[in-house]
Amino acid sequence: MIDTATRTDWLSICILALVWGSAFMFMSVALEGYGPITVATARTSLGALVLLIAMPLAGQGLPAPQPGLWRSIITLGLLSTAVPFLLLSWGLQHVPSSFGGLAMATIPLMVLVLAHFWGDERMILRRAVGVVVGFCGALVLIGPGVLELGQSTAPLAQLACLAAAFCYSVSSILTRNCPPVAPLTLTALTMAVGAVVLIPLMLWIEGVPDWQGIRPGGAILMLGLMQTAAMNLLRIRVIKSAGSVFMTLVNYQVPIWAMIYGAFLLGEELPWQFFVALVLILSGMALGQWRSLIGIFRR
Repeated sequence: MIDTATRTDWLSICILALVWGSAFMFMSVALEGYGPITVATARTSLGALVLLIAMPLAGQGLPAPQPGLWRSIITLGLLSTAVPFLLLSWGLQHVPSSFGGLAMATIPLMVLVLAHFWGDERMILRRAVGVVVGFCGALVLIGPGVLELGQSTAPLAQLACLAAAFCYSVSSILTRNCPPVAPLTLTALTMAVGAVVLIPLMLWIEGVPDWQGIRPGGAILMLGLMQTAAMNLLRIRVIKSAGSVFMTLVNYQVPIWAMIYGAFLLGEELPWQFFVALVLILSGMALGQWRSLIGIFRR
């Protein structure tokens, strides 16, 4: 168990939050020129390409055969890349980018619930209260608009963003049960699985994409090369240096930056529900992870 985090680790999680918080803004911009499947495919494919190139440079090759390994990799590729990227890309056509960032903040809360049933973390009272508080925030975030399902696209898009968060949560639990594989190799291979699934779907439905100009095209390149590839490499370095618990501090920052980018760079309106939801979701996360947070800051 890693006991301390260096100044470089603290700087790294701040960089991760800044960059990952902007992903929702870049997705919204990319969708100005490309369809949602193309955006999801380009992000996944570019990320997979960079990470696959990084594998031999890091001295890593394909993992040795193990029972259930490739089944796990294919499942994780679907649930951690292909499906959530597609759901987010479609949803962000109809909701503000800041909504996507807030929806992702519910992931640790969902993980707490899933870990109780399919993991080794029992739902003690403090965690249960945190989950209830956090999901109250999610209800505030959706608001009464969910009652308009079938009447407008926005409620379905909101549910798509939350469904993406659920996919990430399930993949987080499944990763714990995956046969041992080097983190870089696992991330690269799951990205590759996502690309293999999405590329034929894109070609069938949206066709071969053309360059649509520097704004949407540049946004796609940023999503694939920076948010997906470079930041995953940095994430792996932080986990190796300071541990996965320390890495969870990013979750508290991403929704805040997503709201800042959406408001100041895209001119999105931030209704009062977003701020109430943010406070409730982050409070629920803090309650659920209280001991871990205290341990981090004591060290």
